[in-house]
Amino acid sequence: MNNLATDILDSLPDPVLLLDAGRVVTRINPAARAVLGERALGRDLSHSLRHPDALGAVDAVLTGGGYRGVEVALPVPTARAYDLQAVAAPGEEPGALLIMRDVTAVRQNERMRADFVSNVSHELRSPLATLIGFIETLRGPAADDPDARARFLAIMDAEAARMSRLVDDLLSLARVESREHVRPETALELGPLLKGVADALAARSDVPVALDIADGLPPVLGDPDELTQVFENLLDNAIKYGGEDVRLAAAAVARIPDIGLPGACIAVTDSGPGIDEADLPRLTERFYRTDKARSRSLGGTGLGLAIVKHIVNRHRGRLAATSAAGQGSRFTVFLPSAGSPPTP
Repeated sequence: MNNLATDILDSLPDPVLLLDAGRVVTRINPAARAVLGERALGRDLSHSLRHPDALGAVDAVLTGGGYRGVEVALPVPTARAYDLQAVAAPGEEPGALLIMRDVTAVRQNERMRADFVSNVSHELRSPLATLIGFIETLRGPAADDPDARARFLAIMDAEAARMSRLVDDLLSLARVESREHVRPETALELGPLLKGVADALAARSDVPVALDIADGLPPVLGDPDELTQVFENLLDNAIKYGGEDVRLAAAAVARIPDIGLPGACIAVTDSGPGIDEADLPRLTERFYRTDKARSRSLGGTGLGLAIVKHIVNRHRGRLAATSAAGQGSRFTVFLPSAGSPPTP
């Protein structure tokens, strides 16, 4: 292999190995070394790639030429999915070229899409089944029973409202995700926005929200409708699940964690039963609920915190959640100030 071919091989982002007719690795690029280790060179492929399907594909090419492809899972050092492509090596010397393309992210996205469709179907199937059942009952046994009819219609109305909330949240999530890469450019003052959200929710729920908005809160670049949705969601959760002591505090911070930029810190705290530590990392997953029955009974769709996460990401901020069983919960949103340099 000449210097140009070696340079090209070394520059490829995918792991690539060149094998001779005896399946010994004769060339290996840096990407392949990172996956299979330094000891792969000069040894039979089976020493570094212990997967029968992968070895079978290489053997088939060494024996009959042509091309073979296979997808395998490798623990290197954590489980990764690779699309392996074995082709006959060019030139007069018999051998094979093995290209390994990491498809872990592709497969994860496929699983997420499948899970999402499954979850949406499940969330819609339950209220639809209720509606269909009551419609059949109203057409039959309850047709001439005014008390039953009124009771069933009230339940049907609640189930229809539940489906409507789910559809609204799905559309909202889709909108936010579609423009997450575009940071808002409008400077706005957080104080009036936060006060308006807190007052409106407190009036609807009869649960007072203790406000503590510090002086000197910096303006931020933001979409007022989206930020209203963020704090409505966090406060609504605190009121529904967090007991009678709900607080919203906002203050300036010199350095936002993980970003290092100045900005605003807005925290929503409650005095509720708290959230188990094991559940905290999953709170922003779509349809994840710590108490499914209670969430549904209170009108939750399981999408609220996922929407919050994507909106905060669009604003180049950070979302943090801390909680302990029996000690309440605290959700904190960090937003860079309007004068901060852009972040990725």
